[in-house]
Amino acid sequence: ADDIRVTLNLDDGDLECRILTIYECGLQEYIVLVPLDENGEDNENGEVFIYKYFEDEDGNPSIENITDDTEYEIAEDRFEELMDEMYFNSID
Repeated sequence: ADDIRVTLNLDDGDLECRILTIYECGLQEYIVLVPLDENGEDNENGEVFIYKYFEDEDGNPSIENITDDTEYEIAEDRFEELMDEMYFNSID
């Protein structure tokens, strides 16, 4: 698995995630992380986290919480559209 892993430092401890996708919505890039279970497998309930994604001039990535509910909904809608497109493209 070439999945790129990210460890989130959450209030209740560290959580290992894999990067599902990075996509653009409006002028902002977003990153979708899939929380992994203790075996390093995707969680079973299909939970994902969406964060704002940034890279500095040197290409160092950072993520930031989406604090605005409206922005989160727009980002989430776009992500669901992308997932639908990926699904339909994989049928052929």
